[in-house]
Amino acid sequence: MVPDGDSPVLPKTVTAETVLDVRHWTDKLFSFRLTRPASFRFRSGEFVMLGLMGEGKPLLRAYSIASPSWDDGLDFFSIKVPDGPLTSRLQHLKEGDTILLGKKPTGTLVLDALKPGKRLYMLSTGTGIAPFASLIREPEAYEKFDQIILTHTCRQVADLGYGRQLVDSVEQDPLVGELVGGKLTYYATTTREDFPTKGRITDLIENGRIFADLGIAPLNPEEDRVMICGSMAMLQDTKKIVEDLGFTEGSNASPGDFVVEKAFVD
Repeated sequence: MVPDGDSPVLPKTVTAETVLDVRHWTDKLFSFRLTRPASFRFRSGEFVMLGLMGEGKPLLRAYSIASPSWDDGLDFFSIKVPDGPLTSRLQHLKEGDTILLGKKPTGTLVLDALKPGKRLYMLSTGTGIAPFASLIREPEAYEKFDQIILTHTCRQVADLGYGRQLVDSVEQDPLVGELVGGKLTYYATTTREDFPTKGRITDLIENGRIFADLGIAPLNPEEDRVMICGSMAMLQDTKKIVEDLGFTEGSNASPGDFVVEKAFVD
């Protein structure tokens, strides 16, 4: 799947990494793990360019890193798009294959972009849970917030498998397991298939269902901080909700009450 001896030299902006593991969660979702260069540094929650060689040049797309900054490997969670220029090929990855990794991770879903607060909401749909897979294994998150609420909304129940196993593994993690200590709350919902909690996260926020279910007060910019990652429609709708409540958007240069990730993969 990678450059052979006749391929052009790799650009200086990428490195060639080895696929260590691939797992197919459903017929539309898969995750994979790569080797991590010794010089590769990133903040939990950031994304990086990832791809394969195509017709003499690299075909790269932005992917959130699903592993924490301290991990010695790099994890990613992806959707399978049959006609996607990159994902149509990535879904066939096998252990031992090579994949191109950008050298400059970036992104706004980082703890530095938020003001101090008591409760941190991580609102995700689909593969938008990936950066939060990184952040809920970051010790700093539990040092900065008293409670972390990870929401994950998918169409089908099976699509929630990655998130459920992720949360279970964090609670057993030797590095952060003790820090979690009841601080992490997982709130899963579906939109197409029956499930104990059904509905779009935007609707559940607006009608108050999520707060009633969790026994907590509604969103309040004085105490709460929000990270948002998902489809473009979800980002726009959720951003409007929190802005209408008085939340201000943060960035690396100017921390705020909420942040939104705008990097996507097709």
